Amino acid sequence: MNIFHHPGIQVREGMAVEIDDAIAVESRFRLILNNQFFSEMIASDDQLHELGAGFVVCEGLSDEIDSVEVRGTDIMITAKMHGAMDKELRSSGCIGVRNLPGKVRSSLSLEKDDIYRITREIETDLWRKTGGVHCSVLFHEGEMVAKSSDVGRHNTVDKVIGYAILHGIDRSSCIVGCTGRQPAGMVGKCAHAGIPVIVSRAASTDQGIAAAEKAGITLICFSRGPRFTVYTHPERIRNLYSGSGDA
Repeated sequence: MNIFHHPGIQVREGMAVEIDDAIAVESRFRLILNNQFFSEMIASDDQLHELGAGFVVCEGLSDEIDSVEVRGTDIMITAKMHGAMDKELRSSGCIGVRNLPGKVRSSLSLEKDDIYRITREIETDLWRKTGGVHCSVLFHEGEMVAKSSDVGRHNTVDKVIGYAILHGIDRSSCIVGCTGRQPAGMVGKCAHAGIPVIVSRAASTDQGIAAAEKAGITLICFSRGPRFTVYTHPERIRNLYSGSGDA
């Protein structure tokens, strides 16, 4: 991911100091779906294959991807669509689910210590250095298998889920960790992809919680250090009320 350095004047406790600051770079890409222009996307310039695959599945446009190719600033995707392409959504380029997600089916369970470990991995050096990116991680069978930093929180989720899609990983046994807020659109992405657990450092909204409840997703927010808040489907967390866990 490209980083831009720009001079600035930083003031701390009333004292001004000249600095060379690290700035996140945003780029513009065109999403071409089945040889038709779908939308423009603002994103960081890495993991573009994962971004394309993840976006199509997470937005409910298709369940699987046939191929992804990147040509310059064009992300070319072929996939079997759920019905005809929605021209209004395509022209607006908005983030929003096209079809309502179904219920997530999963036998996954986890411990409190798993939540603490996932939370520790969400942060990246780039996130700490620039303050201008979000980060998401993907855990599968207790191991982190993908991590993404991007200027858009939506993109980070698309990228790590896209990794699972392109590598044939069982998404029903995955957990997504994210720095970003979890409104209904973000929760819907995981629901479309069949992800049963979301761990976020940030807040949700009333509609995000409602979407998680309906989709059967365990939604965990405000996961920071030794604390977290479980909003929906706590039954997946073993021994939730016993012990203190290892934060």
